[in-house]
Amino acid sequence: VITISVRDSIDVEESSFHINYDDLMDTVDVGDRITVDNGIINLQVLRKNENSTMDCKVIDGGILKSKRHVNLPGIRVNLPAITKKDRADILFGMEQQVDFIALSFVREANDILELKELMGDKAGKIKIIAKIEDQSGVENIDEIIAAADGIMVARGDLGVEINVAELPNVQRRIVQLCAEAGKRVIVATHLLESMIVNPIPTRAEVTDVANAIYEEVDAVMLSGETTVGKHPVRCVEQLDEIAEATEPFTGLGFTKQLTETNDKQSLAVTAVQLAETLGAKGIIVITRRGLMADYVTNCHPQKTRIFAFTNDSQTRRRLILNRNLTPYRTAFSSDPEKTLQTSFDVLKERAGLQSNDKVVVISDVLAGTGIEAIQIRHLP
Repeated sequence: VITISVRDSIDVEESSFHINYDDLMDTVDVGDRITVDNGIINLQVLRKNENSTMDCKVIDGGILKSKRHVNLPGIRVNLPAITKKDRADILFGMEQQVDFIALSFVREANDILELKELMGDKAGKIKIIAKIEDQSGVENIDEIIAAADGIMVARGDLGVEINVAELPNVQRRIVQLCAEAGKRVIVATHLLESMIVNPIPTRAEVTDVANAIYEEVDAVMLSGETTVGKHPVRCVEQLDEIAEATEPFTGLGFTKQLTETNDKQSLAVTAVQLAETLGAKGIIVITRRGLMADYVTNCHPQKTRIFAFTNDSQTRRRLILNRNLTPYRTAFSSDPEKTLQTSFDVLKERAGLQSNDKVVVISDVLAGTGIEAIQIRHLP
């Protein structure tokens, strides 16, 4: 039996520890589970005492370190979506011109709207990634996808908060919904967990990473492997190697269910279909804010690379997240043809394309004519 106290209600002894959640006593009941450190340690509440402590039975023991994450599976905690510290961190990040803000434990669309309100006029420029980490987030996933710019399937906490056997199904459903909505999606946590210690991944980990890539996610993200692991660089290299080996194989086709919400998305679909049919070496997207590049990414071309050209540094940086897309920053000319010729030169110099290679060109930077078109060009 171990005793848990709320903050410093008792002195720490060998068989006790503090949790810095003031409403803990009112949130849990006798019989509820408390998990620590991503589910490695599991406790069950035996009784609640009058001195703001509770006694718990140790179901699964382990080494307890300071500042480990605590989960209350199936229980909605009384915590704000954005804490005071979060607000300070967000405002600091905005001052530093960050490209993304990932909001933890998003439970509903209102959490995203609260963040947008805090961000003010930066809400459109800085993209918001909603981390799905509990049952509420799963249940409200449709409205969250609609409100956010992208989704992170944060499998560490999510695998504790829900039945772990359901985690693969939840991941696949979220990825599919993001594909249908044309939103970026990231799969994170425990991808190469064994490499925190070992120099090579397990076969199961390799297969897990490959399955995420078959699902056509935009990114796979390491965490403990590179923050506290013994082989951080090797982990990144291994992840890259698995991705390169897996990407040539056909995905699960979720993007075939993409909802074409406007004319620009329909134009992007046509451009991708044309490029795939013609065997083009690339799809060139000329864009300022990255909108058309997003539309092309949403189509997930299987055989054709996407190259985006923008004159905005922040747009270039945030487009790095898009699957199968290489962004470049170049100066735009008042003459659209000069801008296009500059992009041709960059691709021959930096992307390995050659003279006479066929490319499909699409743009959301209008030349004053109001005409939107798809071009088939050969590199000079």
